[in-house]
Amino acid sequence: MGQNTRYDAVIIGGGHNGLITAAYLARAGKRAVVLERRHLVGGSAVTEEIFPGFKFSALSYVVSLLRPDVIRDLQLARHGLELLPLESTITPLPNGDYLMRGADHDETRRELYRHSPKDAEAYDDFGKLMYHLAFAMKHILDVVPPNPTSMRPRDLMGLLRFGRHFLDLPPEQFYALCKLMTMSAADFLDEWFETEPLKATMSASGIIGTFLGVRSPGTAYVLLHHYMGEIDGVFRAWGFAKGGTGAVSEAIASAARELGAEIRTEASVEQVIVKNGKAVGVALESGEEIHGRVVVTGVDPKLTFLKLVEPQHLPSDFLDAIRRFKIRGSSGKVNLALGELPNLTCLPGKGPHLRGAISISPSLDYMERAYDDAKYGNFSRHPYMDIIIPSMIDPGMAPPGKHVMSIFCQWAPFELNGGWNDEQREAFGDAVVNTISEFAPNLKNAIIHRHVVTPWDMQETYGLTQGNIFHGELSLHQLFFMRPTHPWANYRTPLKNLYQCGSGTHPGGGITGASGRLAALEILKDW
Repeated sequence: MGQNTRYDAVIIGGGHNGLITAAYLARAGKRAVVLERRHLVGGSAVTEEIFPGFKFSALSYVVSLLRPDVIRDLQLARHGLELLPLESTITPLPNGDYLMRGADHDETRRELYRHSPKDAEAYDDFGKLMYHLAFAMKHILDVVPPNPTSMRPRDLMGLLRFGRHFLDLPPEQFYALCKLMTMSAADFLDEWFETEPLKATMSASGIIGTFLGVRSPGTAYVLLHHYMGEIDGVFRAWGFAKGGTGAVSEAIASAARELGAEIRTEASVEQVIVKNGKAVGVALESGEEIHGRVVVTGVDPKLTFLKLVEPQHLPSDFLDAIRRFKIRGSSGKVNLALGELPNLTCLPGKGPHLRGAISISPSLDYMERAYDDAKYGNFSRHPYMDIIIPSMIDPGMAPPGKHVMSIFCQWAPFELNGGWNDEQREAFGDAVVNTISEFAPNLKNAIIHRHVVTPWDMQETYGLTQGNIFHGELSLHQLFFMRPTHPWANYRTPLKNLYQCGSGTHPGGGITGASGRLAALEILKDW
């Protein structure tokens, strides 16, 4: 048996939520240690120099939902966090045309008018409605979900505030919210717009991180979830962290260390140690035991409760609920090192359109057919893709004159027919490159290096069960007081002194930091 060390809090996983929990606990004077099994912190939010000179945000690649409270409380700007805006989205079309939406409202309106005068008029009204709904909903990102079946005063008051908040909405917003809760993204957008690339590109926000298609009921709410992004208090602002998403994690880690937290890498947790019905520490794969007053898990619910905790320490109905928790991976990532910029047929040459996102989403039918492939156990032969070129925004990401391209892809099922292997990984990478090449014919010859990440790789390398980037699907039956399961949505668990702080808790995935912050505040309340 190795060294035996005791802390106030032992945190499993050095993702951004685990780091935030450690920082808040340390700020309150508690002795916290973060244990990360990889050689660097960040979990899915990491920057890696996969090829010499080329730096990639290997998995998570944009920032929009990081809570202003976290940025302010931890003084992340002082620790090097700098967010650069992504100001446009271009959707290239098979006929050589394109749809462009940017930060300039008048330009976007003129562009929409070019495609549909009706949609240009509707776009402003839609934007106002979604702004108001996102503003109404954003408060739930910062509250602990109340237990609707509890008679405790705290839960009853939480439910009362929650109910009053939504009953006070104007009728138009209340009914729109009811639609968002039940409709598919495609059906909801069909009520507003007629331009196919506009509807398809907007619908993508409803399916990211879910094993659902744009016509699946419930995806409209997920679209709203992604509308709650804030940078400097500006709604619907998407950005790129200078230095990649790993810079977000490094800034949080720097703040945590300054506040007194300890962070250990290459420290893989094998088991939560339980004595007398309480979590008292963890055992590492090396044999070392690290003890603490509380143990906090930042890894996903299935990994935590089905692998790290022995089953006799948890109620059988709780374990059954965790087994039913939907965590099907549906995303892939392709990172390219390029010798030159992609030359889009629809808008040739270098220009500001390459500083924003490129969305391969020409129509709703295209999106749904891409989902059909995955529904039957195959990766999409023509996937939906969200592409950015970080080196256009942050030149330090690539050598002079060279570029990096980040490609997020839907759909790639974890449970692929025949299983994932090197051949299937390369075939998936080929499908991605071939599809983009239909819109940028020079891409294949521009590629210097290619890095393909499948859902299997996300599980094996990054510790994401089934490769789910959100630690569990963002579907309605897995949100708020149902995440990961009732009545354990308050960051506590049936095992005394074991807490949760990862994206498998409310409010879910994305680089929000909300789960880490709220978990820390609940732990401090219990203390």
